[in-house]
Amino acid sequence: MDTPLSTIAVVGLGTMGTGIAEVLARAGREVIGIDISEAAARSAVAALEAATARSVARERITEEERRDVLARFRTFTDLQAAADADLVIEVVPESYEAKQQVIGALDGILSPEAIIATGTNALSVTRLAADSAHPERVLGMHFFNPAPAMKLVEIVSCVLTAPQATAAVTELAEALGKEPVAVGDRPGFVADGLLFGYLNQAAAMYEAKYASREDIDAAMRLGCGLPMGPLALLDLIGVDTARTVLDAMYAESRDRLHAPAPILKQLSEAGLTGRKAGRGFYTYDAPGSGTVVPDALTPGGAAEGGADAREVRSVGVAGSGTMASGIAEVFAKAGYGVVLAARSQEKADAAKARIAKSLARSVDKGRMTAGARDEALARISPAGSLDTFADVDLAVEAVAEDLEVKRQLFGTLDKICKPGAVLATTTSSLPVIACARATSRPQDVIGMHFFNPAPAMKLVEIVRTVLTADDVHATVREVTTKVRKHPVDCGDRAGFIVNALLFPYLNNAVKMVQDHYASLDDIDTAMRLGGGYPMGPFALLDVVGLDVSLAIQQVLHREFREPGLAPAPLLEHLVAAGCLGRKTGRGFREYARR
Repeated sequence: MDTPLSTIAVVGLGTMGTGIAEVLARAGREVIGIDISEAAARSAVAALEAATARSVARERITEEERRDVLARFRTFTDLQAAADADLVIEVVPESYEAKQQVIGALDGILSPEAIIATGTNALSVTRLAADSAHPERVLGMHFFNPAPAMKLVEIVSCVLTAPQATAAVTELAEALGKEPVAVGDRPGFVADGLLFGYLNQAAAMYEAKYASREDIDAAMRLGCGLPMGPLALLDLIGVDTARTVLDAMYAESRDRLHAPAPILKQLSEAGLTGRKAGRGFYTYDAPGSGTVVPDALTPGGAAEGGADAREVRSVGVAGSGTMASGIAEVFAKAGYGVVLAARSQEKADAAKARIAKSLARSVDKGRMTAGARDEALARISPAGSLDTFADVDLAVEAVAEDLEVKRQLFGTLDKICKPGAVLATTTSSLPVIACARATSRPQDVIGMHFFNPAPAMKLVEIVRTVLTADDVHATVREVTTKVRKHPVDCGDRAGFIVNALLFPYLNNAVKMVQDHYASLDDIDTAMRLGGGYPMGPFALLDVVGLDVSLAIQQVLHREFREPGLAPAPLLEHLVAAGCLGRKTGRGFREYARR
């Protein structure tokens, strides 16, 4: 099987098959496109003509090169056309029946040396190979949509696959300018295995009416730097496709986190499969369009809710760490007078000095003038006692993530702050209601979860308890907008939106490594290139801190009592060994100590 794979057949000329054919033809391979539908074949040719014409217009290729690419792509409606192919890539619909039919027919057409690659992302490659007359030549080659743009290709070998076949296909992927990652045969492989669990939890969160679709999507875009929110991504992928993948994952794992959220079944069976249908979680202006149009669920604007906001002129920030100084900087830059209170005057002065450095960097980068910096700094009054909070309109707590410490602090704020002052906690994982109950005015207490670094991160999760007053909620939303942040509303439960969706995904990545399913590097590569994540899960875990990640995962597991949320033993072992990530020089990877 040392073939250079120069002639390649692509069976199934839908969006994915057409994209793969384009990648191959542009890379100099002879491509045989096969689809039982003549219309699909014509559409594939037209798509390649349009894509190459754009390349000529952008001066990426010449007209002559375009003609060569088009000449290398021929289409047929009969599988017999694949007879001379060195490799066949099958991308017919996701059903065993359809795929087995194609692979079985190819057994009687291809030479014994030819390789068959299935493009499945949900079905068992082992099962498909076992039904073939030559199981050793069957493997998985999972491209991502759109194939011309996406760099990732998962190469899936099973116990029956010949190593030469895997090597030849891996070499081909590299020659195509793609990044191949080696994975074993299990539903979803790496990228979809991690991605679809996360998407499913987002769908369940929306179904439970915990947060609006807009807030869930904005939270994950702004809180995690993702190109799209999970519900918009489900609409793009296809709600029916997601349900198929999750069904296959659940059948294998029996992890309830993979059991498709009922809303996925309801939308699928109603034909509301996402963009392709013109409606899914969102409504689009036409089937196939990506333009969202307002519908009955679209929020009615800032005035929604009706309660009048309280006036906020001055803000107290309690704490002296990175988060407290970042939040104080945000308020001061927006024109608020800020009292920054720490446990001692020295700590408060050091926090103000940290803000001065941060503002100086902003001036150096041309983001603000020296005058604006001086005005912002002048608005911050450092103090060694909370007594200075007597006149603030909004008190924001940003101390250690320890419930007892926070409860004591709120008890003190209750005594010091004037009636009508709003009391906010920046907790990322503790119950806001516990802080509220430590006061005699729980209606004035709310969660205001900033993300680190606060000056740079646009998101604030606004967490109402069952006792929070409407005007307190309206006040904090208004203030968040005034400090140029994006507010999202959520209820008082573990993880809020971002951490409740992010940390189970990170935990599942750890389980993959623990099970020796894929390497750290391959998983990080798969999620950056296949999922659009700015960092792979292990790079992110090492930055966040493994101890912080474990603590949040434990809180989620305790609250939701879902077996699949139990922290991965490997994460627990690394924390016990003191390998906490970048801050200790070693976590999942080793780092040079500064």
